[in-house]
Parts: sequence; C-alpha cells; structure tokens
Amino acid sequence: MSYSLVLLMSIFTFILFMTVIYLLRKRKIPVKYALIWIFSIIFILLLLLVPNLMENIADLLGFELLSNMVLCLFLGLLMFISIALTVMIASQKKKTTILIQEISILKQIINDIDNNKL
Repeated sequence: MSYSLVLLMSIFTFILFMTVIYLLRKRKIPVKYALIWIFSIIFILLLLLVPNLMENIADLLGFELLSNMVLCLFLGLLMFISIALTVMIASQKKKTTILIQEISILKQIINDIDNNKL
C-alpha cells in the first residue's frame, strides 16, 4: 500500500475518531451508536497496521487497483453501519408504539376513575 494512501486513511481515521469522541462528550449521540463507529475505526486501523494485508486481499479478490478495493470497503462499511442504525431505529419505533399504547390505556383508566367519582 502506498504511503500516501496510508497517510490519508490515518488522517481520515483520526478525524473520524475525534468526531465520535466530541459527539459523545457533548452527549449528541448515545454510546450504543458511537460503538458502531468505534468498531469501524478499529477495523480500519487493523487494516493499516498490517502492511500488505490490503494488497494481498485486493489481489485475491481480483481488484486491479488498491484504491478501488478501498472504495468498495468503505462502501460496504457504510452499508453495514446503515443496516445497524436501521435495526436500532426499528427497535426505538417499537418501544415508542408500546409507550403510546400504555399512556393511552392509563389516560382511559384515569378518565374512567374521574367519571365514576362525579
């Protein structure tokens, strides 16, 4: 892997890590969402630490240029993050629906109690 690509990926990873830490400190994102990004950063760092791993994988998969594989890798990583966030959003939607139903039942019970007292 060329040094310029390693340098660019290192800078990108550092900026991404600092952004996630900043968002965590400002409480803009919860830890469970930040963990997805932190695991992605660790994955990128592992690829950077093993010198020829990406070149060997690119050759094995048939990529002519390493940059094409890096682009595909980042695209796959973003798709994984998108799926993980979709699962979390769906879970939150279910919880919100249950809470709305519980509040509606409680309001109905309170209204029934108030009507019986009068």
